[in-house]
Amino acid sequence: MGWFDPNALNPGVRRREVLAWASYDFANSGYTTVVLTAVFNAYFVSVVAAGADWGTLAWTSALAVSNLLVMVTMPALGARADHRGRKKPGLAFATLGCVIGTAGLAWVGKGDVALAVLLIIVSNYCYALGETFCVTMWITAGIYAVAALPLFLWLRERAVPRAGDGPSWRSSLLDLRASYQRTVAFVDFRRLLLMGVAYQAGIAVIIALAAVYAEQVMAFQQQETMLLIFLVNIAAALGAFGFGYAQDRIGHKAALALTLLAWIGMVLLAGLGTSVWLFWIAATLAGLCMGSSQSCGRTLVAMLAPADRMTEFFGLWSFATRLAAVIGPLTYGLVTWGTGGNHRLAILLTGLFFVVGLIVLATVNLARGQAKAQEFAASPARVPAQPNPPETQRP
Repeated sequence: MGWFDPNALNPGVRRREVLAWASYDFANSGYTTVVLTAVFNAYFVSVVAAGADWGTLAWTSALAVSNLLVMVTMPALGARADHRGRKKPGLAFATLGCVIGTAGLAWVGKGDVALAVLLIIVSNYCYALGETFCVTMWITAGIYAVAALPLFLWLRERAVPRAGDGPSWRSSLLDLRASYQRTVAFVDFRRLLLMGVAYQAGIAVIIALAAVYAEQVMAFQQQETMLLIFLVNIAAALGAFGFGYAQDRIGHKAALALTLLAWIGMVLLAGLGTSVWLFWIAATLAGLCMGSSQSCGRTLVAMLAPADRMTEFFGLWSFATRLAAVIGPLTYGLVTWGTGGNHRLAILLTGLFFVVGLIVLATVNLARGQAKAQEFAASPARVPAQPNPPETQRP
């Protein structure tokens, strides 16, 4: 049997290919933790931008630009990779770009705002395509490069190339718009997309700016910030596990509503609490909500999507969450800039994203949405489903 059951793999897939994917997942997880969540974001605001009022806006703007670039280019890049039947070259380009961009951050110091912004845009853009102090950045870049190697050495290309030149940038974006237009009859799914943009924008703020808030408002040192992120990740794992059972007992919509209420409570604790222990409670609550809200959203998409359009609907959900990653942090940055660095007000206003998400969720009728999906699946005149999503095929 070995170290896992080979019967669980698709035909022709070798165990070392699974190890290669696992290694790559480990490789790019360091980038999000060190650069986007726990270390460099706080370093950028406090050191590179010297604590200026516009520092947080500059950071969130860099993230917004990189995410917008992904939204514009990803459909065409993915479609071209599918068309040519070769996805590893694009993944190699993305990996190398993120490694070089991350390594470049090792040279960023006080006042190097333009260089830092450029490197963040490049590295985060490449990380998203690949989906993914001096000393620290070198280690992160090195681990990413080394741990990603097994994927390129062992993973086989299985996609079949197609004839012709493949889709253009314009046609890929038009396909995305057409996908949304084809959901006109799926009222509840469209409301779910709107809800997703709202509450995922709030989550994007917590992910991107928790360390910045901890340092700027609670005066955390780097060691405390790392411990904070560690706690949040443990709580997220527990939340995903615990709420998995809760969803089965109380229903997915009710579980998500409960999670959004908890997010609102977390924001109030973080924004209004002045003691450190209240902030630790807020961080723990954020972790518990993180795993639950992500899994609940994806489950609701699966419930409202017709069986033969599942990929298309999840593609729209992915676009919605990427849009949220632009709106949320950029809004936070604008508030801190416009209020002279008032992070408490910014985090309290972030709670409005969760409030809007809760309000829209209340209008989603799951029974009606599921009936519509089943009706569409049973119809003899169905709209053709879209091709596979633009990502390298996993074993």
